[in-house]
Amino acid sequence: MPPVGVVDVGGGHVAAGVVEGGALVDEVRSELDSDAGLEALLPALTAPPSLAAHRRAASGRPAAQEWVVALPGPFDYAAGTGGFEGVDKFGSLAGVDLRGAFADALGVAPSSVRFVNDAVAYAVGEWSSGAGRRARRMICVTLGTGVGSAFLSGGQHVASGSDVPRDGAVHTLTIDGRPLEETVSTPALRTRFRGTGGGDRTVEQICALARRGDDDATEVVASAFGALGRALSPWAARFGATTVVVGGGVSRSWDVVGPPLEQGLRGAAGRGDADQPTVVPASLGDVAPLLGAAAWALA
Repeated sequence: MPPVGVVDVGGGHVAAGVVEGGALVDEVRSELDSDAGLEALLPALTAPPSLAAHRRAASGRPAAQEWVVALPGPFDYAAGTGGFEGVDKFGSLAGVDLRGAFADALGVAPSSVRFVNDAVAYAVGEWSSGAGRRARRMICVTLGTGVGSAFLSGGQHVASGSDVPRDGAVHTLTIDGRPLEETVSTPALRTRFRGTGGGDRTVEQICALARRGDDDATEVVASAFGALGRALSPWAARFGATTVVVGGGVSRSWDVVGPPLEQGLRGAAGRGDADQPTVVPASLGDVAPLLGAAAWALA
């Protein structure tokens, strides 16, 4: 397979490299201020892939003729034009031709630059090379400041139809009368723990407290991830999910978050224990969206 250049854009980072033979090489990572003005933000986005491309050229290895950029929405992925309406990040990119900007920085034709949603790229990475490897019907949920997700059938993204939530996105769901992200996300967990009088803790710290038997931390974690399981339960049944993969930092605390999530999922109507999906933590970490972007491009 030809080498594919890949870029992963997050709220606080840009990662880039080339996927060759199923492995990520020439990796470059850089911090990013998503609130910066266009004059600073655009070069910050394009510098890491440009450096990765120059490293390959200097070593005489074949250049990547196609580049795939994984980034969050709202974004017009077909047009390659910034949207980001109604979100706090990347405001200066609204209406900007990112396809042209990346093409100029990389010295390739605009048609050689494609875009994919970062949650979809993450899911495809876990499906192609990670914890959900080649699952027939897979749901991938990534937890952070929000709830990212993707529904995959045979590795292909399913974003519409009666078998998936609106836009194929878990963040559109509600649980107990509230948007899901108000119950299970980094801000939601931290806010709820502060409400117990436990102070300001990271999610990792809250999970560590729960592991040590702290009653408040245990209740916060169990409530949030049980709710996530209950919200996913009917959609896992409807989609016929065989595997559910959970990514983000919380996957490192799987011993704490996994049991309540699985318990919530077991409520899927009409499915016996033998029909329940396998529920596993993501295994690729930060490289998942990069490997997934390449797999998505080559599919």
